[in-house]
Amino acid sequence: MSTENSDSSAPKFAAVIYNPVKVDIDAIREAAGREASDAGWAETRYYETSVDDPGTEVTREALDDGAGMIIAAGGDGTVRAVAEAMSGSGVPIALLPSGTGNLLARNLNLTLDDLNHSLHSAFSGKNRPIDLAKIDIERDGGKIDHHAYLVMAGLGLDAKMLANTDEELKAKVGWLAYVGAIGKALTDKNYLRMRYQLGSDKPKAVRAHTIIMGNCGSLMANVVLLPDAAVDDGELDIIVLRPEGIIGWIQIFVKVIWENGVLRRTKLGEKLVSKDVKALNYFRGEKLTVRLSRAEPIELDGDEFGEATALKTWVEPGGLLVRVPADA
Repeated sequence: MSTENSDSSAPKFAAVIYNPVKVDIDAIREAAGREASDAGWAETRYYETSVDDPGTEVTREALDDGAGMIIAAGGDGTVRAVAEAMSGSGVPIALLPSGTGNLLARNLNLTLDDLNHSLHSAFSGKNRPIDLAKIDIERDGGKIDHHAYLVMAGLGLDAKMLANTDEELKAKVGWLAYVGAIGKALTDKNYLRMRYQLGSDKPKAVRAHTIIMGNCGSLMANVVLLPDAAVDDGELDIIVLRPEGIIGWIQIFVKVIWENGVLRRTKLGEKLVSKDVKALNYFRGEKLTVRLSRAEPIELDGDEFGEATALKTWVEPGGLLVRVPADA
């Protein structure tokens, strides 16, 4: 790393990594300038993402420049790319939620639509350690790509749903654009055939519609997919969907929407939650290995990541520091 700003007496500076398509950079500059000055920080610096670099390389550049905090201004893809570059840096990340999902911010109960509050929390808040999920994706031909994710990675329904989503419609109506894509994905009859191994357990073969690995549990519209997931528990939560016809999908709907989203919100309701059903199974562990019978689409934090023939994913406990409000 560069020695710039290595003098401990010099004021720290924050680096804003921003997606120019998602944010109003002029508004951010004005609010960040005010908050940095009030908190005694040096002038904030700005690094723009691009199609070729969604945030990873410019974040490394900002860290090399000596940034004392990275502010990710963009959607889930920007946050994921920034966090991937920050692994092990010890530098905190602050979130300026933008875009459709803002899933990490939702799972941390951070403000979604208040720029001034988000920047005040960045400069005057505190650090919260959270887990960072890592994944090795094996491609056809044996090439392995290494990445990180913060919320969820998935094979099957959610990856195919992303592939079917109209990006122009998504920009206009947000998450509602996924509704039609879900319908297309549900009619896909190509099931995943795979062998998976949780930690050091014995490998198991399974035919499934979808497998999702989660570092967090909540999605948009208050859908709680992984009710026991916590962003700082040092484990991955895994869900395998194996519906057989309409009855299987009804079982999944009842578990995810009704039981996870409604019953689990009260102590009395928790007592009414049923055991796992055949169409849906939960697992937990520190590491998961999956090998597929053929290449399948994979997604990380809501972005398509090509096709995988195998993967290994694990958690780096406390691998990322996130700025949260001082009174959180």
